[in-house]
Amino acid sequence: MAETPLWQQPVTYGAVGGTKAQTLAAYPPPGFRPLVRRRRIGHGDNRFESASARVMTWGIQRLSGMTVEVAETPPEVTDGTYQPVVFDESGAVFGRSTLSGEAEEHFGPDGLPYLVPGETAVLTIPFLLIRTRAPVRVVYVIDEPNRRGFAYGTLKGHPERGEEAFVIERTGDGSVWLTIAAFSRPSTWYWHVLFIPLRAAQAVYTRRYLRVLAGTTDPEG
Repeated sequence: MAETPLWQQPVTYGAVGGTKAQTLAAYPPPGFRPLVRRRRIGHGDNRFESASARVMTWGIQRLSGMTVEVAETPPEVTDGTYQPVVFDESGAVFGRSTLSGEAEEHFGPDGLPYLVPGETAVLTIPFLLIRTRAPVRVVYVIDEPNRRGFAYGTLKGHPERGEEAFVIERTGDGSVWLTIAAFSRPSTWYWHVLFIPLRAAQAVYTRRYLRVLAGTTDPEG
């Protein structure tokens, strides 16, 4: 029997969009471990645009040492039509998220297309002597004048279950910040056994995420 194409597979957790919650650190979805980190990565419009472009083209993953393979996905899934369920603060479903207007395609300075809701990718994550395959799906995108970013949810085969968000924010004084918010737990008994190295890998890559966007943004530095 043929395996279901990756783009058709559901995410492996229920609280889709949970990384948007301001109270995530204190009140994660039941059974999940939260993570919230925030770091200033620079100042000014150039920094904001550069960091945003990198985040929105999987650059933060690639710069951290991962390989990103974007899966083929039918246009009707990614052209502004993907609508994950939405949960209220108690965890009850109250509707589906919506995307207003027609989807507009954007590209980074290197010509890579911006990721979109519904896009599916396979991250290959090296840690110590192991390279782990981790399928994910973009569950929402933020595109505001002073906030840009996205979140992905885990698919079958990922070592964890949960969601992780990467958001670039420009504050009133011109400072540019990266916020990483996540909730997760091991996906199978095998990864439960490897809980300690799994958490160590997450900590290593979180530190890399917070560091890789803080370099120069142009030849003049």
